[in-house]
Amino acid sequence: MAKKGQEKNTKNKAKHSKLMARKNNKLKKEKEARKLKLKQIITKANNSIKENE
Repeated sequence: MAKKGQEKNTKNKAKHSKLMARKNNKLKKEKEARKLKLKQIITKANNSIKENE
């Protein structure tokens, strides 16, 4: 006999995938921000070394 009503787990799966996408996007942004900060620190350090020479 066929099920009536809503399919099983579709709401939970959609919610889970949405939350996981949000988490992954957040991690990507943090990783990119960290790379940018490190680049800025390195360029600043290199410039100060050049000025001291």
